[in-house]
Amino acid sequence: MKPAPFARTVRFVLSFAAVLSASTTIARADSREAFLKLIDRPKVDLAVKLEDREPHDGLAEIRFSFAADAQQRVPGIILKPQHATGRLPVVITLHGTGGTKEGMQPLMHDLAARGFLAVAIDARYHGARTKAGKGSVEYQQAILRAWREGASAGGAREHPFYYDTVWDVMRLVDYLQTRDDVDASRIGLIGISKGGIETYLTAAADPRIAVAVPCIGVQSFAWELQHDDWKGRIGTIQTAFDDAAKEAGVAHPDAAFVQAFYNRVVPGIAGEFDGPAMLPLIAPRPLLVINGDSDAHTPLPSVKLATDAAATAYHAARADDHLVLRIEEKTAHKVTPESQKEAVEWFVRWLKP
Repeated sequence: MKPAPFARTVRFVLSFAAVLSASTTIARADSREAFLKLIDRPKVDLAVKLEDREPHDGLAEIRFSFAADAQQRVPGIILKPQHATGRLPVVITLHGTGGTKEGMQPLMHDLAARGFLAVAIDARYHGARTKAGKGSVEYQQAILRAWREGASAGGAREHPFYYDTVWDVMRLVDYLQTRDDVDASRIGLIGISKGGIETYLTAAADPRIAVAVPCIGVQSFAWELQHDDWKGRIGTIQTAFDDAAKEAGVAHPDAAFVQAFYNRVVPGIAGEFDGPAMLPLIAPRPLLVINGDSDAHTPLPSVKLATDAAATAYHAARADDHLVLRIEEKTAHKVTPESQKEAVEWFVRWLKP
């Protein structure tokens, strides 16, 4: 399939020099183990609740919820071909900051029309998991609570900034494995922005994710701190960050304060759980990384640092063709229709509905 117009698709074919240049970022298995230990909490019965909706556009719709832990229930939507039989491949879709599962339905519709069972959930403190039902106010408040709790000897009890949603997605996979219409060996995951970060973290942590497409989320947080290029990503949670700085008595936050903020709210995100450490853990499973060439949230050198590290792992696994970096030219923080189509085709190619 030819790349879409105005897009640049980079397939990684490494030279010996490229392998050497990325050798310092080869992933270690203990990064996965440490991450799983950080996000772990006692498992409870899924206690699944289901509600069938009227079919539409040839698709069956199911609303569901399950218990992610003792305090949190996760609401979701399933779309699948109305008359499908047997076990289907799955694609889980994750929204960005301030989004909802309903906002993912156009992509879900495209996936279901191609023969997938498409799934979306509300992330922590988003959508139906808020009092308001929309927006990011309660998400920002939860992140500020994590900042405050992170100062204690025991650290923050919650990690609403990315990590807790990774746990929820892993529990979602637990639920999907119980369904008789799901092929558990063919589960894909795609996310946008915040959801893109959650996508690569989940795929790195959970080998049950067979194919991953993180969109406008792959990056090196450490690179951004080192190059004072952190404002784009912090801007997605500006209210929580500003309130944390005010409480700390920091009038003009700099990279050092951002590092302190991350240490409390998402410990390890600029270290052992940074993009260059986690992305290689997905190898050799198919991985399509999508980004704009002028995205302030995910600066291109930061993206490349992570994907170069992944390329080393894919090359070592003799799976170079399983990794693709798609760069949209003259594109900021968004996923173009052409890239979304490319993502759907990636899932079709590897999950074979």
